Amino acid sequence: MLEALEGSQAIARAVALCRPGVVAAYPITPQTHIVENISKLVADGKLNTELVSVESEFSAASVVLGASAAGSRSYTASSSQGILLMTEVLFNISGMRLPVVMTCANRAIGAPINIWNDHSDSMAVRDSGWIQLHCADNQEAVDTTIQAFRIAEATELPVMVCMDGFVLTHTLETLEIPDQDLVDRYLPPFVFNRMLDPQNPLSLGTLVGPEYFSETRHLAHEALNQSASTIVDVDREWQNLTGRSAGGLLSVEGPDDAKIGVLAMGSVVSTFREAMDCLAAEPAKLMALRAFRPLPEEAIRSACAGLDHLVVVDRALSPGFGGIVGGEIKAALSGMKDAPQIYNVAIGLGGRDVPLEMWPRLLDVPKQGGGFRILDLEPAKLGEMS
Repeated sequence: MLEALEGSQAIARAVALCRPGVVAAYPITPQTHIVENISKLVADGKLNTELVSVESEFSAASVVLGASAAGSRSYTASSSQGILLMTEVLFNISGMRLPVVMTCANRAIGAPINIWNDHSDSMAVRDSGWIQLHCADNQEAVDTTIQAFRIAEATELPVMVCMDGFVLTHTLETLEIPDQDLVDRYLPPFVFNRMLDPQNPLSLGTLVGPEYFSETRHLAHEALNQSASTIVDVDREWQNLTGRSAGGLLSVEGPDDAKIGVLAMGSVVSTFREAMDCLAAEPAKLMALRAFRPLPEEAIRSACAGLDHLVVVDRALSPGFGGIVGGEIKAALSGMKDAPQIYNVAIGLGGRDVPLEMWPRLLDVPKQGGGFRILDLEPAKLGEMS
């Protein structure tokens, strides 16, 4: 049934449909509305879960780590500095192969303090061993949240569902919220074969010395790579049930014979889709990268076949290096025969608006050449700040 819902409210509803046993989170803008809405569902008797009030994001992550290890389907959410405070535990959750699901309401990291959207937070923990799925709109965020529990439990890997703060979390959209029976058919009850049991004691996350540590990292790397097929299969099954795909690993739109492409993640994809429809510009492909981890190198190479130019859009940067996604796409395409020339730009840092008119500016980037740059930088403001 179609309903007009704020993004955060819709995510809370989607989480509730998945019947988590434990939810723990600490409020931080712009994630707070998600937890508030989950709390209301619990108070109204519409969600039967153990909602744990904690004193920090570190504690929230620790609670869901323990709950998952004890055999409960577990969920948390955070943003920005909250994600950073969780960092140690995020590595532990993935290292123990615990199928936790988390919503990252993407927000810039300070200083200076900034509560608006970019991808600084999820990029900062990109090496933590979590699957990372980025959503272009709130319908994708709802569908991806439900899929995330299937993916996590099938792979025994944690999944971070990334949705842009404010742009999605606080935006009202008309959404299709599936009914409980459909989700129950799609998502079976959680069974964790390695759950902690006093009658059968075992240890998780124990000391591993140099003689075995390389092997543990190899296994973690391989598990993430192998999760790509599960992400595709789970999305395909959801499409068969609902008629909607959340984007698989990577989706491509635009004419097959286009010679220029733009690759992006998150809500700017929706902006660019609209721009393609309503602005006169040269033919181009739009690539929506949904899975940042695992990075789908084969799908990226296939999408880039026949292109002369590829503009990679970042919503965060690595100071002293440049665009994070851009650097990874360059690595993914290295050695590819007839690979396109890659141009890397950052836009929308700290919540700066990305208007429809940004689309033709992106398509104009190859004519300007050069290395990484912040495309929407305003030099006059640099003078004011110096």
